[in-house]
Amino acid sequence: MSKKKKIVITTSEAGANTASDLQPTTSKLSTEKQSTISPDGLLFGYKNYMWALAGVGLMALGFALMAGGHMPSPDVWDPDLIYSFRRTVLAPICILSGLGLQVVAIFAKK
Repeated sequence: MSKKKKIVITTSEAGANTASDLQPTTSKLSTEKQSTISPDGLLFGYKNYMWALAGVGLMALGFALMAGGHMPSPDVWDPDLIYSFRRTVLAPICILSGLGLQVVAIFAKK
């Protein structure tokens, strides 16, 4: 059994509120609170984006330092090529520093 919906149409009576009598609603939030978006439409300032770009560049440098490293001869295993200072220490430091710069870029004031 399906129930039928009943449609009710009301008409405005004399003395009822008209469109000119209605007032717009007001926000319950404080009007003194500043918007987080700047007038130019960007969420962060110029310096924040520069910090973020520097962080991305530093992470890319770390990944580039970690890349590569094939053995000159497939018959010989040389652990000094794979486990070098550049790949085990310097590259992770660059990557973590880049991530740190990303945090600075997010939390720094405009």
